[in-house]
Amino acid sequence: MYPLSVALVVSTGELWDEIQATLQQLPVRVVLEQAEIGERAVFLDKIERMATDVVFLDVSNIMEILPEVTRQIKSLPYAPEIIAVHGGSDPETILHAVRSGAREYLYPPFSPALEKALERIAGERQNKREANRPGGRSLGFLSAKGGCGATTLACHTAVELPRQTRQETLLMDLDLSAGIVRLLMKSKSRYSIVDALNNVNRLDASYWKALVSNGIKGLEIIAATTEDSSRETSAWPGLQHVLRFARSQYSWVIVDLGRGSSTALFSALDEIDELFLVTMLDVPSLHQARQMIECLNRRGYGSNRIRLVVNRMTRRSEVTTRDVENITGLPVYGVIPNDYQALYEAYSGGELLPLNSPLNRRIAGLAAKITGLQEQPRKRKFSIFG
Repeated sequence: MYPLSVALVVSTGELWDEIQATLQQLPVRVVLEQAEIGERAVFLDKIERMATDVVFLDVSNIMEILPEVTRQIKSLPYAPEIIAVHGGSDPETILHAVRSGAREYLYPPFSPALEKALERIAGERQNKREANRPGGRSLGFLSAKGGCGATTLACHTAVELPRQTRQETLLMDLDLSAGIVRLLMKSKSRYSIVDALNNVNRLDASYWKALVSNGIKGLEIIAATTEDSSRETSAWPGLQHVLRFARSQYSWVIVDLGRGSSTALFSALDEIDELFLVTMLDVPSLHQARQMIECLNRRGYGSNRIRLVVNRMTRRSEVTTRDVENITGLPVYGVIPNDYQALYEAYSGGELLPLNSPLNRRIAGLAAKITGLQEQPRKRKFSIFG
């Protein structure tokens, strides 16, 4: 089932407990929990900011204002579906809820009716998003654990894509705990992705150009913040909107998602076409990779969209790609050899890998596989010695 974000506005304890128990078995994310609507403007603002897909609304004590409440919820720009819940199945109550604008009316026992209702809504939302999805292709790079090299692959792939395709590319850093993209790509902009997240309502082409930096032909960069990111987590619900905007401006959007599970990862998933999960051959990395795949699957992100990349592969490794596939349950999409010395020398000089270096050529091959273009071998310089 396509993952959904839901809000619970339920005042009846029995209904609350049963709904919670049912939702725990489904790939949904509860973004708001409260017993009453409370201040109407505040409630509607929360629903909108959190990009809520479904609102479970206990209609037991709000029958008189239900038509007005549902009208206001459905008038939001990203209008969620409303599921009315009640302790009984009185025909007049059902009719009033449906006429007021509720998509579904549910009463105990909720399973399996609740699950089927969410499946219908999820299918419709997925079809609608696919139909309205901008043309740009978004690729996420995620390390199974720290040090696997997702940021290195994201940066070098982002350089290769415009070089190979001649298409505009964006590199977005969502790893607020590290922010290494700013350093590696020598981003000069003092603004960051957090500025975009905090100003979603101002997001247009003119404002966006003030946030990004450009130092490589065809590639623009929006870096992570250089400040303490712990206070910025409230802005993540706007990430889907930022990614949709970016897809409308670029042919390729490369997203550095850092390592492991994070709020940024789960907020971005709906807008990531393919996720490149980067692992190494040590046991902790492979264990984390398998756990991450299972976690993504539970959230509705299918294995058919996950591309497993083995980084720092050594020639004499006792672990083969077949072993990796057996452990993770996914085919290996790409293998990048170990060349620590080349990376050390490049990064020590504040540079990316040279284009003609053996390691960069392997990354270029990965980029060519992503684009579907055959990477052409670079011509050797003429020498009288052959």
